[in-house]
Amino acid sequence: MKPAYQILAYLTSDRDRVISGGPLLLYSDNVEELKQMTVDIAKGMKADVVQMTNGDYLVIRV
Repeated sequence: MKPAYQILAYLTSDRDRVISGGPLLLYSDNVEELKQMTVDIAKGMKADVVQMTNGDYLVIRV
C-alpha cells in the first residue's frame, strides 16, 4: 500500500546525515540559510514543511 504522503526534500545541517536516496537532499551548515531554503522549496512545490526533533526539515506533499 502506498503511503498517503510523498517526501519531496530532506534538508539538514548535519553532514553525517547526508545520504543519497529518492527525495532531493540538501545540506547547509548555516541554519538560517537552511530555514530559508526549506520555505522557498515548500512554497515552490506547494508542499508542507515538517521540522524533525533533530533540527532537520522534511518537505512533504499530503
